[in-house]
Amino acid sequence: MGVGAAVKWGILSTANINRQVIPGVHATEKAELIAVASRDLRRAEEYAREWEIDCAYGSYEALLEDPDVEAVYISLPNTLHCEWSIRAVEAGKHVLCEKPMSRHVADVESAFDAAERNGRILTEAFMYRHHPQTTRLRQLVEEGAIGDVRLVRSCFSYSLYDAENIRLRTEVEGGSLMDVGCYCVSGSRLLAGEPEQVYGQQFVGPSGTDWVFTGTMHFPGDVFAQFDCGTALPERDELEAIGSDGSLFLDDPWHCGEPVIELRRDAGMERIEVEPADSYRLEIENLSDAIRGATDPLLGREDAVGQAHAIDALYRSAATGAAVSL
Repeated sequence: MGVGAAVKWGILSTANINRQVIPGVHATEKAELIAVASRDLRRAEEYAREWEIDCAYGSYEALLEDPDVEAVYISLPNTLHCEWSIRAVEAGKHVLCEKPMSRHVADVESAFDAAERNGRILTEAFMYRHHPQTTRLRQLVEEGAIGDVRLVRSCFSYSLYDAENIRLRTEVEGGSLMDVGCYCVSGSRLLAGEPEQVYGQQFVGPSGTDWVFTGTMHFPGDVFAQFDCGTALPERDELEAIGSDGSLFLDDPWHCGEPVIELRRDAGMERIEVEPADSYRLEIENLSDAIRGATDPLLGREDAVGQAHAIDALYRSAATGAAVSL
């Protein structure tokens, strides 16, 4: 394939999140969506017609055997992320794996080991990391716009009470920390590094999953992060980096639908507007460019393993009632 040739993509599963991703794949010249797989062939065929995808497969294995597919987006349940990432890279495919890759560090390590053995690229799909709003946030912090970062405060929550919904099912490791709290963990790590110690608390609802989870993280240099997330709370999403001289507040940090950063100082507030962009398209373009050798993947092994370490430690803390050192 030439450097400018569109990367041919396939999707494993017909999960609801695909509706966010597919329009961006169709919109870019850097990628072409050619295949989708479901465990039910009729479902795959209906889905392919709905989304204008050429090939439909009745098993994930069949899609991975398609020699024309170069990369796959894995939107399977959490417990299947690493298993099918490994199967995909062993079949010669590059992989964009939906977040969170896993709460189990060893599984994440194994997936990246497999990718490296097979010369494939594996990346975790934290789409917000690709948005210009996030890039600008990091620039402002690095430029010293708020002085020394002291605290990162974040939240992400919504209301869901359908016990049959996959996000509330224990057998696929659902729950608020895995579903939305992982963004708060990622955003905190983005600004503060890797935590040295964490303390987590949770309210486990009737579904057996954490309906509310709160966490405190201690980073090098005495930087702290506090977050809360929930599947039994009002819809909320915020991120604020608080420094010695002011703070940077994002009212829409994860979806980035209205990208604005508020620089808050004692003297007043400055609105820093950012150009709108499709985060999902940008993550597809990043991996497609990396496959063609035009850039490096934004997110790789180090970030995914760090994320799994933090989530695992938070769950262990919530289970034991004690702080956990990393």
